[in-house]
Amino acid sequence: MSIVNLESVIAVVPVTDQAAAVKWYKKLLGRDADVVPVEGIAEWQLAEKVWLQVGTDPDNAGNTTVIISVSDIDTQRIACAESNVSLGEVVEYPGVVKMVYAIDPDGNKITFVQELPN
Repeated sequence: MSIVNLESVIAVVPVTDQAAAVKWYKKLLGRDADVVPVEGIAEWQLAEKVWLQVGTDPDNAGNTTVIISVSDIDTQRIACAESNVSLGEVVEYPGVVKMVYAIDPDGNKITFVQELPN
């Protein structure tokens, strides 16, 4: 498969309670969804052609991990604390990455990762 043809990425997070999930992701991301294309789906644009979609899918809720790259893990921790979003402990792999995660109301894991210089 050639990556030349790829254009965008959409990470899909299945949830049981759409209203509760949208409220939580709004706190996590610091803003309302950018698009609500249909009932039961909310989407946030995280970067050019990179989207996070939260959708009602009770059968698959709680089994997803999404990894989001950030420029500074400490800035992300502060933003989450200010929004009352609990995070786990920061884990650092020296010369590789620092990472920290949040768990949404359904148990899906959202991990923030900061790449470290070698």
